[in-house]
Amino acid sequence: MAQKQKVQKVQFVETVLRDANQSLIATRLPYSKFEDILPTMDKAGYYACECWGGATFDVCLRYLHEDPWERLRKIRAKMPNTKLQMLLRGQNVLGYAHYPDDFVKKFVQKAVENGIDIIRIFDALNDTQNMKVAMEATIKAGALASAAISYTTSPVHTLQKYVEMVKELKAMGAATICIKDMAGIMGPKEAYDLVSAIKDAVDLPVDLHTHSTTGLAFMTYLKAVEAGVDIIDTAISPFSGGTSQPATETLAYALRQLGYRVDLDDKCLKDIADYFKPIRDDYVKDGTLMPKSMATDTQCLTYQVPGGMLSNLLSQLKMMNALDRFDEALVETPKVRKDLGYPPLVTPTSQMVGVQAVRNVLDGQRYKTVSKEIKAYCRGEYGRTPAPIDPAVQKQILGDEQPLTGRYADTLEPVFEKTKQELKGIARCDEDVLSYIAFPQLAEKFFQERKEKEENEVTYTIEAM
Repeated sequence: MAQKQKVQKVQFVETVLRDANQSLIATRLPYSKFEDILPTMDKAGYYACECWGGATFDVCLRYLHEDPWERLRKIRAKMPNTKLQMLLRGQNVLGYAHYPDDFVKKFVQKAVENGIDIIRIFDALNDTQNMKVAMEATIKAGALASAAISYTTSPVHTLQKYVEMVKELKAMGAATICIKDMAGIMGPKEAYDLVSAIKDAVDLPVDLHTHSTTGLAFMTYLKAVEAGVDIIDTAISPFSGGTSQPATETLAYALRQLGYRVDLDDKCLKDIADYFKPIRDDYVKDGTLMPKSMATDTQCLTYQVPGGMLSNLLSQLKMMNALDRFDEALVETPKVRKDLGYPPLVTPTSQMVGVQAVRNVLDGQRYKTVSKEIKAYCRGEYGRTPAPIDPAVQKQILGDEQPLTGRYADTLEPVFEKTKQELKGIARCDEDVLSYIAFPQLAEKFFQERKEKEENEVTYTIEAM
């Protein structure tokens, strides 16, 4: 008797609480807006819910007047049965510069203590040296290290190179491999080939993360599943599409129809979608959710420029009254990227390359002026570049200064205990110290506001008695 073939199971990471709202409404979703739906989300059957990291930390302090740690603890309490996931920029943690190892270790430890189960760790240059400490700390804290490839295409980003990187990440203790296609430029064939190659190379679950920016995402996911991908990142329909992820419900429906096993509860998904629809509409009304965020933009496929980077280019040129030079800046962007050794265009390298392209065009001379970040990049402070930096450009930028040969973080002094002593009487816990190290001015302002709010509440209570 023929053995019954096992049905392939596809699992889902829901992104509405982090990347979907970051991509569409600049992360302006306060805890109060989604608190009531969390118990339903907990019953939906997600593999994980991405709810922290990325820009959420910065925006909580800067705009939402929330303690990001408290927000995480509240989500954890309301979603006890679902794995909570965060995004971490390797040695950059949640910022744009490299931090000392002691800060990275402490941050990871506290993230796990406060409720995180999976830490997705990536590096903007795919330099595994910049992922190592965060991965070790994640494993030590008892969480799953989801090691990510920042996906891009260039003459040096070959299948073979990606497979070598994946093998290295497995040796470093990765629990899963994530292909992070931040610009939505991965086509269905590329997805099929890369997932197949990774599956042949290592015996680890593979998660694919993409964006709907270029209109490829649904096709890309279907071919990735065909190649054996285990997990896909999606967003509940009201917060899906455009620069966000494809819709959770649509993919669940399509994959079931194609004979795959999907363990999501459709009733829960409908309730979650119904809950988020009016919230989405409010952001449309107040102008936070802009039509261009929901549009399909295929320029990424030509210029390798992610959607967020395109809008940055436009706003830069607008500030300089030079919008008529946009096409020139767009053409200059891949040239700068080539000069700098083909970095993947993801935070912070996307901003650095974009700013430099604009400067080159407006100055009328390439690399006449460069930012301190580009200087640091050429010195090797951001890590090993995928291809060597053009020697003539490096010489023009650095002069006689010699680039670093080792890992930049090895040159940094420990910072946590020293800062903890300095914040005595201001910081109430280790989490406060970490917030301060990550974003000093924002945290200081937040601590002051928190203190004033508590004093006002005490005054109000006394008066009411």
